[in-house]
Amino acid sequence: MIIYKVCPKADYEAAADVGFYRGMPIDHEDGYMHFSTAAQLPETLEKHFSGLSDLVLLYVDAERVENHLKWEPSRGGDLFPHLYTELNMAHVLRTHDLKTDESGRYILPDDIR
Repeated sequence: MIIYKVCPKADYEAAADVGFYRGMPIDHEDGYMHFSTAAQLPETLEKHFSGLSDLVLLYVDAERVENHLKWEPSRGGDLFPHLYTELNMAHVLRTHDLKTDESGRYILPDDIR
């Protein structure tokens, strides 16, 4: 299963250089790194990233991080993947630069729609 992390492109580039991503400020505050499933991703983008640019979508193999991954209730009781460690960039399968359409909505890759 693939889980997804949205992050600023500059953060991704810095993490790629050192080999680990430690998350965004909200991840530090909550004590875990927030991820989404493909079904959860559109609402996550709309709710937490609306109006932002230069974002990268990280595709992460959940099996490779499962020892530190917990599925916990969040929005509407839906179970969200939360990673309780930094993300080893070797577990990132691929990335996608997020763009928006003319109305400001994020355009997701065809494999997520």
